[in-house]
Amino acid sequence: MTESAALQIASLGRQAQEFAASAKAAHTLRAYQADWEDFRGWCAAHEAGSMPATPQTVALYLTDRAATLKTSSLARRLTTINRAHQVAGYPSPAAMQHAIVSEVWKGIRRTKGTAQVGKKPFLTSDLRRILAALPADLRGVRDRALLLAGFAGGFRRSELAALQIEDLEATAEGIVVRLRRSKTDPEGQGRMVALPYGSDPKTCPVHALQAWMEAAGLTAGPLFRAIDRRGAVSKRGFNPDSIGYLVKHAAAGAGFETADYAGHSLRAGLATQAAMNGAGELAIMKQTGHRSLATVRKYIREGSMFRDNAAGKLGL
Repeated sequence: MTESAALQIASLGRQAQEFAASAKAAHTLRAYQADWEDFRGWCAAHEAGSMPATPQTVALYLTDRAATLKTSSLARRLTTINRAHQVAGYPSPAAMQHAIVSEVWKGIRRTKGTAQVGKKPFLTSDLRRILAALPADLRGVRDRALLLAGFAGGFRRSELAALQIEDLEATAEGIVVRLRRSKTDPEGQGRMVALPYGSDPKTCPVHALQAWMEAAGLTAGPLFRAIDRRGAVSKRGFNPDSIGYLVKHAAAGAGFETADYAGHSLRAGLATQAAMNGAGELAIMKQTGHRSLATVRKYIREGSMFRDNAAGKLGL
């Protein structure tokens, strides 16, 4: 092999590594890294090998961590151990074909259960209460716009944080938002989300967005931004975690228990409230961008528990 060919192969190898790293979102990669460090640290503390590890080691690790971790977190740890060994070229010690691992895992799932306890959704009445408690300053104008857009659009925190003013198109019926990339669209094909005018100007997402952009003097760049103590608007956009904090802070201001709510409460709220009001699953999925029908049906079941309740037909 010539020197130039070797350099080209090396360059392609680095490019392949970059593409492989881009296959997962940054927060997912950070979670995998943290999981692996925890497993490696546990193995070191118990004088057990982590690479390659044995199925017996994995089973003992699961048993120990089951006392403090949720089933979903343990499942991700198994995935992390599997992938780390695959990348290193070793057989996976965390695969379910190992009887000791599969039996321990079945026992943990049966003992701890597999139901995920999510955050509560905001319903329209909840959102009205939160909006009424917002201050009348520039932060209040921004928070009103973010909460209403997040609720009406069924957006994820990451989607709200990534919105640019150039992504908004005003129409006679409302605002069309172009999502450039999302969790279920890693290739960046994009999709359009319509935010129609509300019947009440106080809770209209279109009016709220227009009021925020006008008050902040925004004409381009990130849509949602931080505001310092002097009232100056940052040039940089929000971090997704900041949006979660903002939602919790707004909920606390209206007297809600913040532990029950998070940034996802807006997205879950759209799906739940729409289902309560009779929206079909396809209409909900079109707005939220969900690809999993099972996930959307969970919200529909919650939203229609009393509307389609057999006990309500008993004449009690």
